[in-house]
Amino acid sequence: MRVALFVTCLNDTLFPGTGKAVVTLLRRLGCEVEFPEGQTCCGQMHVNTGYRDEGVRLARHFLDVFAGYDAVVAPSGSCAAMVREQYPKLADGMGATRPGAFASVHGGRSGFARAVAEVTPRVYDLSEFLVDVLGVTDVGAYFPHRVTYHPTCHSLRGLRVGDRPTRLLRNVRGLELVPLPGADECCGFGGTFAVKNAAVSAAMCADKVANIESTGAEVLCAADNSCLMHIGGTLSRQRTGVRVMHLAEILAATERDVGGPMSREVPAVDPAVNGEAR
Repeated sequence: MRVALFVTCLNDTLFPGTGKAVVTLLRRLGCEVEFPEGQTCCGQMHVNTGYRDEGVRLARHFLDVFAGYDAVVAPSGSCAAMVREQYPKLADGMGATRPGAFASVHGGRSGFARAVAEVTPRVYDLSEFLVDVLGVTDVGAYFPHRVTYHPTCHSLRGLRVGDRPTRLLRNVRGLELVPLPGADECCGFGGTFAVKNAAVSAAMCADKVANIESTGAEVLCAADNSCLMHIGGTLSRQRTGVRVMHLAEILAATERDVGGPMSREVPAVDPAVNGEAR
């Protein structure tokens, strides 16, 4: 199976280890993985902040870059949901997208719509691809730590991945999965929400961190590094000792990795300083 890695902007810029983990994992499972170097932003930030025309152009580029693959896998429920849920809406002309937005787009509106119909059904969150396409829940991972899982909003409510991530984690040898109280509550990141509504965002994250601490977990796992960056910043500043790791990194770990660094430091997004990383 010919699979393309859609690494996403955040991972490419700040967390390249997550993308490498996806490649390691998928190749171990027999996939032919490619990294299309022409990929750029999927347009989520633009569409969500009202720049629909610019979002359409980025979406058209995404569709061109990832055409022809058997599957496109993203280590981000947020960006995968953007492609699967918002691209069809852009093609339908919903929201604030103007008819003129397609004037400079290859194929115009009809060509865009055809490309959306062809490519978007083959875009998957990592856990969806592993469970639904490859049909595996035991990927041969080994991670001897106490872990709790935070289901991010886009994966939970957008893609509706359900228990796929936790099914994968339960089959990791040595891993103790503990339930997270209030797991389905938002962490408060929400992209620019953390900047525009800093006080609310910080309060939401404080609640999330209190619940994480109550589990006694060593590691907080999620499938979106954006949320892990936000929560990880608070965990670090409060000196909780809890680490954050992307689902892909845990699933890619094997017994050969034991003794190495359990995780990586993450840039902390502090809503108190308007979301600046530090």
